[in-house]
Amino acid sequence: MLRKPPISISLLSLRRKIHVSSRVLWNIPKSMELDDEYLFNTDNIKDIEDNISRRKSIGNIRLVNEMHEKLKSLKTNDSKYQSVKAQLAEECRRIPNRTHPDIISYIDTPKVIKYIGSKRVFDFPHKEFYEISKRLKLVRTEQLGSLAGSRTYYLLGQMAELEHALVRYFVKNLLQSEFQLVSVSDIVPRDLVESCGMNTKGERTQVYTLDPNLHGSDLCLSGTSEITLAGYLANRVFDPEELPLRLCAVSRCYRAETSSTADERGIFRVHEFTKVEMFIAALPDQSDVILEDLRTHQEQFFGSLGIHFQVLDMPPHDLGAPAYRKYDIEAWMPGRNLYGEISSCSNCTDFQARRLNIRYRKADGFTEFVHTLNGTACAIPRLLIALTETFQQSKGTILIPEVLQPFMHNERFISKQKRIPELMLIKAKK
Repeated sequence: MLRKPPISISLLSLRRKIHVSSRVLWNIPKSMELDDEYLFNTDNIKDIEDNISRRKSIGNIRLVNEMHEKLKSLKTNDSKYQSVKAQLAEECRRIPNRTHPDIISYIDTPKVIKYIGSKRVFDFPHKEFYEISKRLKLVRTEQLGSLAGSRTYYLLGQMAELEHALVRYFVKNLLQSEFQLVSVSDIVPRDLVESCGMNTKGERTQVYTLDPNLHGSDLCLSGTSEITLAGYLANRVFDPEELPLRLCAVSRCYRAETSSTADERGIFRVHEFTKVEMFIAALPDQSDVILEDLRTHQEQFFGSLGIHFQVLDMPPHDLGAPAYRKYDIEAWMPGRNLYGEISSCSNCTDFQARRLNIRYRKADGFTEFVHTLNGTACAIPRLLIALTETFQQSKGTILIPEVLQPFMHNERFISKQKRIPELMLIKAKK
């Protein structure tokens, strides 16, 4: 639905900060504007049902239309009206985004778009990350249960420096590519997380929730700065010449993931990690092209590190609720003899913008929703695995990629850490 816009709020205005957060502090819309012509057109029910099935989602479009008809039969002063309206809105939020027509035929298998770089051929018995990092005293992952919990880790010495070198290298490249750097909060309201299309409740959620009885509000730990960057733009109205708006952030990411497979041991799947994220708000007719640009950025960044990787066009069931199309990048990890995901980028079209009321002003003065896109520039732990296993040397050291050497005191190799103290084990009291 088109409407006359409020006065546009400049991006240079003071950033909102989170304390005992609420919908008011974050300026999160109380409700999303529904795509009436799509959701309540009975001719679309079969297509939407098929889309829900392909994406393995939980939405129920028939229930949505039944509740919509019921709402139309009630008068606004009827005692049931507000209750039915709220239930309808909740059911509509469960309907996933549409799916790009090019990927529907993939069924459950991603399509390999391209390979970049070559698998390294070793002339010595090569090892996996755990063996290399333990021998060089670079990472600690064992016996940390009483100290920091499972799936946690310490990066030590030059490995910790390599983490910071990667962050600085990727941020430098993003700034040169006209991204604006934003410092974000890692604590966010539940409403904001769900407005971005992520489930915060139930057994399958990966979102950590803070205890509301202790913290006085319904807060979560952010799993990606995409959430906070999207929230920063909530209720904004942009002039077309301001778009595309390119933002990036460095944040800590928290995910309540579990896995017992041997391939995901060590720091491959952890509960918190550092990530450099890209987020873009664009005009609707720009978003398909910008997704390809995002993918190109990622290919160039990772290609410059000298690792081998494959680029995948993901099938519908891998899109989650918000994405219209998503590309994954998987790096070759020779020590494990497998590809592991290190990055992705997605076009979410107007899915998030509708829930957060992010708009642009048309020439006629009316407004429509922008499209939002996101992409991982650099997620640290798995990239460390790929770099370590790819550039291990016969003498036991690790070659530092040339582009990262200026960020590591121009050193060429990572070697055994001599001044790293042993971690004292703490016996937990019952």
